[in-house]
Amino acid sequence: MPWLLLIGAILAEVTATVSLRFSEGFTRLVPSVITAIGYGTAFFLLAQTLKLGMPVGVAYAIWAAVGVSLVAVIGALFLGESLTWVQVAGVVLIIGGVLAIETGGAH
Repeated sequence: MPWLLLIGAILAEVTATVSLRFSEGFTRLVPSVITAIGYGTAFFLLAQTLKLGMPVGVAYAIWAAVGVSLVAVIGALFLGESLTWVQVAGVVLIIGGVLAIETGGAH
């Protein structure tokens, strides 16, 4: 169950971040509302994940790494943003770091 909540938190955060791009500095109502609701939902679901016992370091590392990776890919595929090989390498390093945090804490 904590993993489903964490996935929901990640998807809400990614949705909010992409909507933030379309809000034009919070001057467009619908993307601005989606941004606010998305971030609120993301933090609520992350809090519920922690309440169910997932360690904060693991939850936050996964949340941040997957979120950054998804936003970078969405930006490159759908928003016309660049994604250089150096940036791809950075995403890979972030994911590797999260895997090290996750596996390093396993007993």
